[in-house]
Amino acid sequence: MTTNGWHAGVSDGYKEKQYNRKCGYMAKSDKTVFFCKECGYESTKWLGQCPGCKEVGTFVEEPVGSSKKMMRRSLKNSEPVTINKVTARDEERVSTGFSELDRVLGGGVVPGGLILVGGDPGIGKSTLLLQVCRNMSNSDKRVLYISGEESLKQIKLRANRIGEFSDNLSLLAETSLDAIEAVVTESKPDVVVIDSIQTIFREDISSAPGSVSQVRESTNTLMQVAKGNTIPIFIVGHVTKEGVVAGPRVLEHMVDTVLYFEGDRHASYRILRGVKNRFGSTNEIGVFEMREDGLQQVLNPSEFMLTGRPLDASGSVVACLMEGTRPILVEIQALINHTAFGMPRRTAVGTDYNRVNLLMAVIEKRLGIQMGDYDAYVNVAGGMKINEPAMDLALIMALISSYKNRPITSDTIVFGEVGLAGEVRAVSQAEQRVIEAKKLGFQRCILPEVSVKSLKRTEGIELVGVSNIKQAGEQI
Repeated sequence: MTTNGWHAGVSDGYKEKQYNRKCGYMAKSDKTVFFCKECGYESTKWLGQCPGCKEVGTFVEEPVGSSKKMMRRSLKNSEPVTINKVTARDEERVSTGFSELDRVLGGGVVPGGLILVGGDPGIGKSTLLLQVCRNMSNSDKRVLYISGEESLKQIKLRANRIGEFSDNLSLLAETSLDAIEAVVTESKPDVVVIDSIQTIFREDISSAPGSVSQVRESTNTLMQVAKGNTIPIFIVGHVTKEGVVAGPRVLEHMVDTVLYFEGDRHASYRILRGVKNRFGSTNEIGVFEMREDGLQQVLNPSEFMLTGRPLDASGSVVACLMEGTRPILVEIQALINHTAFGMPRRTAVGTDYNRVNLLMAVIEKRLGIQMGDYDAYVNVAGGMKINEPAMDLALIMALISSYKNRPITSDTIVFGEVGLAGEVRAVSQAEQRVIEAKKLGFQRCILPEVSVKSLKRTEGIELVGVSNIKQAGEQI
C-alpha cells in the first residue's frame, strides 16, 4: 500500500532524504546505506524483508563515514607468514581468578581475544567484570577499565562494596573511540574492559551512539586493537527484550567469544553460558551467586540447585543433565490437576513447551493414560533453562507421579531420552552422570537399559535399566 508514491512503512526522515537526493540537495559525502538490525545485511535501498535473515521491518538507514583511516590501519603488517613460523602455546592463557569463568572461556583468557558479555540489565555484568579486574590486577596484571555509562566516583562506590583494589587497575571515563584507541595503544595494558559498546562512538560517523554503524565500526576498531597489540578486551553489550545483544547480529560474528548471563535478577544465582567461543567449547556453563560483596562462584552447582527440595512429594523427580563436561543435578516438578474448563492448560517453565506436549501425547498413546481433561504444569526448579533430551524420562515420570499421586523415593535419580514409540534411548556420558549422583548420596538410578550394559560396575548405587516408559512407570 502506498501513499503519495511512498511506502507507508517508511519514516518521514527517509522521505525527506529521498526528496533532497532527488532534487540534488544532498552532498556526495552524506552517503547513506541501509543495514539489517538482525544480521547486518547491507543494502543501498530500503527493503521490507531482509534477504539475509528473512526478517521483516529490520532495515534502518545509517550514514557512512570516510573509511580512509580504516584502510590505512589495515595496510599495516600485511605481509604473509608461513604457518610453521607462528608460535602458539596453550599455556599463554591468563586466569581471571574465577575457575567458573575460566571453565566457560576454555581455560582462561587468550591474549588478543575479543570477548562480548551480554545479559539483562542488573544481572551483574559490570560487577563480574570489575571483580575480574580486581583478581587480575592483584596478580600483577595492568588492567584498564573504561566506562561510558558511569563516572569515576560511581565506579569507586561500586568497587568499595567488592573489596580492596591494587594500583594496577586504572579507570577511564570516556566515550570517544579515538581517545580510547590512543590511550590503549600508548599505555598497552594487559587487559581492557569496555562498559559498554553501545555508548562508544566514532567522531567521523554522524549517527548516534548505539546505532548500527557506530556499534559495528567501534567493534571493528577494537578488534584490530586487540589483535594488533595482543591485548584481551572485554566488551559489555546490552540485551534487547528478545534476549539478544542490542545492535546488529554481525557484532557476535566479529568477536571471538560471546558470553551470556542468565537467571532471574531477583534470584541469588547467575548462570554464565558460552554461546560462541573460538578458543574452547560452547557447552560449558559457570554458576555464580549474587551476594552483598559481589558475585561468588558456586563450585558444586548440583548441591546448590537441590537445596530445599521436598522429600517424598508426588511429581518431584531429580534428573542428571550434562552441561559440557560437567554433570548437574536438577529437580523436575510436575503438577497434574483436573481442569474445570473445556480446554486444558499447559505451562512449562525452564524447558521447551512443545516438548512437554509431545511427551504427554506419548504417555496417552503408549500407556493409555488420558490427560486430555487435566491441566499440566512443568517446572525446572532453580530457574535453569534446559533442553537436553536426557530430561525426557524424568519429565514423564514426574507427570505420571503427579497423575497417580504417588511419590518417587527421594534417593532416586532419573535420566534418559524418550522416543515417539515410548522407547527409552541411550544418552551420552552416562557413567559421569551416575558418578555425580553417587557423590551426592543417591542410592538408586533409573536409566536406559542399553546404558547399563556399557557401564562399569558401580558400587554403592543401584542401577535400574528400563527399555520403555511402561517399565519406568512401574518403578513409581
